[in-house]
Amino acid sequence: MTITEPVRRLLAQDSSLAEFGIEVLSAGEGRAVLHMVIDESVANGHRIAHGGVIYVLADSAFACAANSRTPGTATAGASIEYYTPAHVGEELVAEAIVRHHTGRHSLVDVTVRSGPRVVAEYRGRGAVLRRPDSAVGHRTADQSEER
Repeated sequence: MTITEPVRRLLAQDSSLAEFGIEVLSAGEGRAVLHMVIDESVANGHRIAHGGVIYVLADSAFACAANSRTPGTATAGASIEYYTPAHVGEELVAEAIVRHHTGRHSLVDVTVRSGPRVVAEYRGRGAVLRRPDSAVGHRTADQSEER
């Protein structure tokens, strides 16, 4: 399991993956593979995975792939298409790949599967976050005290 240092730093600050039972298997060179098992806690009334949970898995794979290539990237926009349901007890694997990156922007595709069956396809657009002290009109605490 190889996970690049920028992704390790990101994961150290993210408690959401543990809440959903998501495990990062690998993340590096613009690719990432994440895994989770659908259990009762994330099933809806149809006894299938809630679509939001599949989105969280895909978006987390997006984040790992994008940040392995361009640290500081966050989702700026995304869409997801659901093809087949994921049932309680099924294992899901999300595979992400950076298709394009330049400057502050990236495009990442994620496929979520249960075995060979495609559950969903996600496409995310990423942008590198600006540091809070570089935002137009924003003053740091030190700058505010100087005035």
